Amino acid sequence: MGILTRFIRGIDTVNRWVGHMAGWVSLAMVLVVVADVVMRYAFDTSFVFVQELEWHLFGVMFLLGAGYTLLQDSHVRVDVLYQRFSPKTQAWINLIGVLLFLLPGCLMVLDTSWAFFSHSLAMNEGSPDPGGIPARYILKSFIPLGFALLTLQGVSMGLKSLLEICGRPYTEGQEVAS
Repeated sequence: MGILTRFIRGIDTVNRWVGHMAGWVSLAMVLVVVADVVMRYAFDTSFVFVQELEWHLFGVMFLLGAGYTLLQDSHVRVDVLYQRFSPKTQAWINLIGVLLFLLPGCLMVLDTSWAFFSHSLAMNEGSPDPGGIPARYILKSFIPLGFALLTLQGVSMGLKSLLEICGRPYTEGQEVAS
């Protein structure tokens, strides 16, 4: 069990760290939007680069934050019945959901997004607009990265559920048994 708990803790630590980075990206996005609004209304000017940067930062924040959101159990879920179930029944629901929906969906997006990113990188894709952000492939690289992090967090969630089903529930910060 020691290796398994260390593996779970490692995934959770990575997504916690990346999730905090996504929070800083959120702050950067707010500052860019405020600057854009001030430039537009106070100086009657705007730049394509700044407008594109807004949605680039939003995409990065969303993609980097997905695994962290799953770690925090903050994804949208209909809890009307789920919350009334025992922890073991909840673990079964989580495990089945991870195996049947989350992992296959993530793997499908990983497969298609890698080709999407690779094609963009190969053609050195940039903004089609004059003054836009060059190297659009950098933004597209966050799609497979974000879904890889979400996939890993799904594996962590599935393993935690499996431990709960086996009567060895994982708790954050527990001592690792050898």
